[in-house]
Amino acid sequence: MQQLSLDALRSFVTIVDVGGYAKAGDILGRSQPAISLQIRKLEQQVGKKLFDKVGQRHEPNRDGRLLYQYARQMLTINDEIFSHFTPSSLRGRLRLGIPSEFASTLLPGIIGEFSQSYPDVTLEVTSALSRQLLTERQSGQFDLILALVNPDEQTQGEVILEDQLVWVGERTQLVPTESLSLVLAPDGCVYRSRVIEKLKQQTTAWRISYTNADLYGLIAAIRQGLGITALARSSVPKELEVIRHAALPALGTIKICLFNQDTQHPQVSEALGQFITARLRR
Repeated sequence: MQQLSLDALRSFVTIVDVGGYAKAGDILGRSQPAISLQIRKLEQQVGKKLFDKVGQRHEPNRDGRLLYQYARQMLTINDEIFSHFTPSSLRGRLRLGIPSEFASTLLPGIIGEFSQSYPDVTLEVTSALSRQLLTERQSGQFDLILALVNPDEQTQGEVILEDQLVWVGERTQLVPTESLSLVLAPDGCVYRSRVIEKLKQQTTAWRISYTNADLYGLIAAIRQGLGITALARSSVPKELEVIRHAALPALGTIKICLFNQDTQHPQVSEALGQFITARLRR
């Protein structure tokens, strides 16, 4: 009777999550050839190719997406068994600083899984602008910080993704060419600074019609027709859509970085950092 390797399935799921063999190997602590060998054996067992190469990414094909659903279920059951019968070696309090848009779109899909894996870890989350999180006065209050950094700035954080900044609004939202209304976070927000910088290079008239530091406040304003905003592509909430229009300038990229400052419980911060990295790179 054939049996699938849970190690191979974990490698397969990680590749799907992060989009590449090398990145999966970095997360799992294996070489790229070792990961490739696992996937070849897995494909031989199921008798199907599982990935298509799209640019630099490995995207699961139809059979791969089906196996992914089963693999996630099997790994979840496996991890729950060990979580139940093996006392967690990770315990303590973890203070996470994170921009509000990522707290709203990223954390809901992570917190439950992280808490199941590490039930003895207490997670304290604070949302604020990246600049505020990284100030010398504030940064010492956190063990782990997720923050945005301009692409030309040097950083001591780990760059986990260089993401595209995009214009965001409702699907049916019109973009007037004579005057552009904006809803933005307050001064100090990297999105706000980039939007103003790019619009000043154009002749299109614009104004800031609403300011709010919270993502849900911006969503409410957009739904009321007060304007559009800009976000990192990976943080766009399901309530909004990416907008493309000739009157809207390209906004460039932004670095999404992790700053692990936890000296008391570094394993705890490293574990949450891996959860965040895998989800963002998916």
